[in-house]
Amino acid sequence: MIQLKRLRSEPVLTPKKYNPWEAGAVFNCGAIYYNGLVHLIYRATDISSNGVHGRYINSLGYAVSVDGVHFNRLENPILVNSVPQESRGPEDPRITKIGDTFFMLYTGYGGRFDGDYRICLATSQNLIAWKRQGVVLDESNKDAALFPEKIEGKYLMFHRRPPDIWMAYSDDLKTWQNHRIVASPVSESRWESVKVGIAGPPIKTPDGWLLIYHGVGEGSRYSLGAMLLDLNDPSKIIARQKEPILEPALVWEKEGYVPNVVFSCGQAVIGDEIYVYYGAADTVIGVAKMSFHDVRF
Repeated sequence: MIQLKRLRSEPVLTPKKYNPWEAGAVFNCGAIYYNGLVHLIYRATDISSNGVHGRYINSLGYAVSVDGVHFNRLENPILVNSVPQESRGPEDPRITKIGDTFFMLYTGYGGRFDGDYRICLATSQNLIAWKRQGVVLDESNKDAALFPEKIEGKYLMFHRRPPDIWMAYSDDLKTWQNHRIVASPVSESRWESVKVGIAGPPIKTPDGWLLIYHGVGEGSRYSLGAMLLDLNDPSKIIARQKEPILEPALVWEKEGYVPNVVFSCGQAVIGDEIYVYYGAADTVIGVAKMSFHDVRF
């Protein structure tokens, strides 16, 4: 059975109280290993990550690490709430490198009316300077990531129309067609009976695309799971583990602005190891890992 092993008993990133834009929470981060370094682009909030505590604003910050555990970060955000669709800020980035370009899908949170959140795209050559490409799917939607390569000449995107994981295809990253459900909640499951959504972009293995995803069970408890998708037709599930690969267990995963949450937006593949970064209780960031040798369904 696949299980993630925590690399430390404490978070790897916590809020900086003296930095107003990240004083409330740092959580849900995209991750990628590039040029010998682990790069995180993380969601930060000013006062909290829960609307119960006030009208928070999101920003995206940047952190970098040599060992995947100890991070240095920029003092200023790399993306802020500077366009109308993101008046409450950008959320939950997921990073994919295709060719020499980094693509980041994220949720643009407008907050102007109910359901005012859209999947947005930004591109970069260095992971720090990003150019917005605007809304890519004009509907209330989130949990989106691009595949790291084209399938049959087309771009593929995961997204979520609750409560399911969906997939869509595009020739130009602008018009998305052939939307289809990839995975649905499991009604009899203790941990993924309410809804499911992807974590980071899928990871290519000889046996299929490894997809780490989140499941929500009773009490809005978030856990991480794993499934394997067909290499040639990723809309087909080859295998799906019944038990989660990571559940809230430590104090800082069970207590925070949103209790009982482990939620990932990305991972870094370093050699034969997969470092999975996750937001804990929508307050801090943790890391856990597994080896490719552990991927057995």
